[in-house]
Amino acid sequence: MTFTAHINVMPLKELLDPQGKAVMSGLKNLGISNVHDVRIGKHITLQIEAATKEEAQQLAENACQKLLANQVMESFEVSIH
Repeated sequence: MTFTAHINVMPLKELLDPQGKAVMSGLKNLGISNVHDVRIGKHITLQIEAATKEEAQQLAENACQKLLANQVMESFEVSIH
């Protein structure tokens, strides 16, 4: 079966997010002042061939741990559809 893995990679909350800070500043300059925090990450989709949803989940998590996310600075969430 073919499964779609949706992966969200975000900077750890404890770390500074320079892109988020720049966007926050830009929003304030545009008069959009109700936003209190901005964090910028990445969204990745993978098409995975696997026998089961659990196998697809494991393959996607393995890809994140080895390549797609820097676990020193980023966290990731995987959902399989």
